[in-house]
Amino acid sequence: MLKKRIIPCLDVKNGRVVKGINFVNLTDVGDPVDSARAYYEAGCDELVFLDITATHEERDTTVDMVRRVADQVFIPFTVGGGIRSAEDMNKMLKAGADKVAINSSALANPQLIKECAEKFGCQCVVVAIDAKKQADGSWHVYVAGGRKDTGRNLIDWVKEAVSLGAGEILLTSMDKDGTKSGFDLDMLNAVAAVADVPIIASGGAGNSDHMVEVFEKTPATGALAASIFHYGEVAIADTKKAMTKAGIEVRL
Repeated sequence: MLKKRIIPCLDVKNGRVVKGINFVNLTDVGDPVDSARAYYEAGCDELVFLDITATHEERDTTVDMVRRVADQVFIPFTVGGGIRSAEDMNKMLKAGADKVAINSSALANPQLIKECAEKFGCQCVVVAIDAKKQADGSWHVYVAGGRKDTGRNLIDWVKEAVSLGAGEILLTSMDKDGTKSGFDLDMLNAVAAVADVPIIASGGAGNSDHMVEVFEKTPATGALAASIFHYGEVAIADTKKAMTKAGIEVRL
């Protein structure tokens, strides 16, 4: 069985790590290079680096920053934000990223997933999805940093993305983001039922128990968090101890 992964997320705006609640009210919490190094030394399994306004502001993710962050860590590292072409993905991979996340651009041009998977391998292609529950109980996919409802059904989009070559799904619950109330287990299980690729759970982590819960109650292979790690509320080592105590396979 694959070991479960604890993954800190570095949301970056204007070269700084930021965090908000429900995708708004962003506050500055540090330098991305320093944060990446600290998380690596603390024992995280992977890192995700997202330039959260790159697509909205139509500017590229800073390649130099990716290179500097990648120089500090020696674990799998995903970068996303403003990736609009296979050439953009190539730049990120060359800069040191192990995987590249695409979101808005994949929805606008689903064939981008296929093109990137064929050029670089499915294992390099992470499709990031921000989803929010609707009045009818379904979930819609949002883009532009959570500002725009695409009207696209989450489950349908996951099926299409995987069929085109997505090697991993980074699934963020907008309803849970920053609330520290636990992951959206229902949404994760619904997606896992139609996706035969690894799924990273994102949105809602508030303590170690939430990390244990998401692995016990869903097939997620990774759990992503930001607030609780950024502010030192939860230590990665303590989280892994709690997981081990619960019988969950994790890299110590």
